[in-house]
Amino acid sequence: MTNAIPQRQVGTTDVHITTLGFGGNVLGNLYAAVPDEVAKDTVLAAQQSGVNYFDTAPLYGHGLSERRLGDALRALPRESFVLSTKVGRLLKPHGRVPPPKLKPSEGGIFVDELPFSPHFDFSYSATMRSFEDSLQRLGLNRIDLLLIHDCDEWSQGANYRTALKTVETGALKALQELKSAGLIGGYGAGVNQFEACEDLMDLGPFDCFLLAGRYTLLEQGALDTFLPRCVREGVSVILGAPFNSGILVTGATPDARYNYLPATDEVKAKVAHIEQVCAAHQVPLAAAALQFVLGHASVATVIPGAKSRAEAEQNARWTTLPIPAAFWEELKAAGLVRSDAPT
Repeated sequence: MTNAIPQRQVGTTDVHITTLGFGGNVLGNLYAAVPDEVAKDTVLAAQQSGVNYFDTAPLYGHGLSERRLGDALRALPRESFVLSTKVGRLLKPHGRVPPPKLKPSEGGIFVDELPFSPHFDFSYSATMRSFEDSLQRLGLNRIDLLLIHDCDEWSQGANYRTALKTVETGALKALQELKSAGLIGGYGAGVNQFEACEDLMDLGPFDCFLLAGRYTLLEQGALDTFLPRCVREGVSVILGAPFNSGILVTGATPDARYNYLPATDEVKAKVAHIEQVCAAHQVPLAAAALQFVLGHASVATVIPGAKSRAEAEQNARWTTLPIPAAFWEELKAAGLVRSDAPT
């Protein structure tokens, strides 16, 4: 049965997306392989649960996520879903067995990926080529939202400022042209640091930002300047990695992951405290994590991943589960989330 998942507008565009979306990184075999038939069934389960927004990127499985997502979505009426993918990396065949070992920031978190290596390129020509390559991998003739991927200090290191300049004269110009021509509905950036979002906003107008893991039950630094600026400027936020790569689903288990790495004892202790409040109010930790971020006026949607039909359906139940106001009040009173965080 389809859940009643509301929709919100993306910036000032004509694009409207459900407050629960689908993060396609798992379709690229994030950490573990997912069979093709399971991947397709997972996408369809999300859509059947009421989700209309699906996100992917060339990086995820080095093209695998885009291929799988396109294969699943092509069976649906095009107006029934909203699709985003990313630019900023070109995929080049490497033909090596085993494939070259990459750092996590380079995409080395996927297994059994396609035989391509991702290469950063934020230039105008590379952006246009990436857009066309993605259309072919997806097997679709339209992308609704196109996002500049990983132009942040975490990914770029010492090259960050140079990358920003290239975005300003290259990728941003290309995205503006694609939107003006009606080839995309809107554009933005997908990054791991809210500070990078603000740097990008200084370069020109954006419709949205996909911010991964930087506004969650565990992190609210984005409340200081970034999220209020988004409200002022009419920019929407897509919240990726709402579980901080695992710990806000699993809880403070011995092998819990936080931001793609083993969680520290300090982080585990805070999560354990949050779990105590969850237990007192009979609120699943993951439901709290998904619904917390949607309390902010700038946030249009939250996009957890799923690797099975059961997980996709569970995400929908968590997002629509009633949570009492007293739960949020206790979290704030205990100093577990900021008192100024809207809930």
